Amino acid sequence: MKFSALLQVAALALSASASPLLDTRQSISVLSTATIATFKKYSFFAASAYCAPAKTLAWTCGANCNSNSGFQPVASGGDGSKTQFWYVGYDPSLKSVIVAHQGTDTSKIVPLLTDADFFFDNLSASLFPGISTSIKVHNGFSEAQAKAAPAVLAAVKTALSRFSATHVTIVGHSLGGAIALIDAVYLPLHLPAGTVFKTVTYGMPRVGNQAFANYVDAHVTSLNHINNKKDIVPIVPGRFLGFSHPKGEIHIRVADSAWMNCPGQDNTGNDCTIDEVPNIIAGAAGDHSGPYDGVRMGC
Repeated sequence: MKFSALLQVAALALSASASPLLDTRQSISVLSTATIATFKKYSFFAASAYCAPAKTLAWTCGANCNSNSGFQPVASGGDGSKTQFWYVGYDPSLKSVIVAHQGTDTSKIVPLLTDADFFFDNLSASLFPGISTSIKVHNGFSEAQAKAAPAVLAAVKTALSRFSATHVTIVGHSLGGAIALIDAVYLPLHLPAGTVFKTVTYGMPRVGNQAFANYVDAHVTSLNHINNKKDIVPIVPGRFLGFSHPKGEIHIRVADSAWMNCPGQDNTGNDCTIDEVPNIIAGAAGDHSGPYDGVRMGC
């Protein structure tokens, strides 16, 4: 997309700040150093998803893999082009199956999310049985998730059985974060009752409409989407287009890198993402890859 078109989108996003009033918020708070440290393993898992399947299947992707040295891979796939890289395995220290999805860089994802040539898509009835047709997501994200969904589900079932596990953790950065969030809706529909899920995403764009965000809030029991400073990806597609983030935002503050807990959907309060990045002109593309407590996304 040409820069002039991006400016037009940004202006629309800024003028659309007068969206319907949001509900009363809990207090925005600063996460402790100890709490921030609990995300480090997930950050390395998300970064590792940028590595080719041969490397994640052998768990030989360098520093990112070495940081989670006890991980036991089960399956990996994708070609990094038509289908994003993904991998599934088991982490004994977390006692959880890990599902990770590859993201993409800002130069590729921002044109996708600001281009007018997109539409809201219903989730596939075969992949998402029983999901209301009122729930809609960005068609590019639904298509990306669907390409790997059957293989990912099969790998997760294998890992749960092989390791007698009951926990599944889903991670991803950027486009991988969007896929991870849709997976957080998809996988519980196909796995045994009693399976415990956790989802952690980084630099995740808005994925779906208000009904989707409400469904996530009601059914995805543990979700954090972490946004770094002036990263522009989490503010697109715009709310004026009908998109909404679910709750679970953590924003890394510009001034001092403090991690801020921002309750509710699209919190507009001080020190949260919308406050510090009101439009894409105010953003910084370099913040998209991190660092997230010292971890940069990429293989």
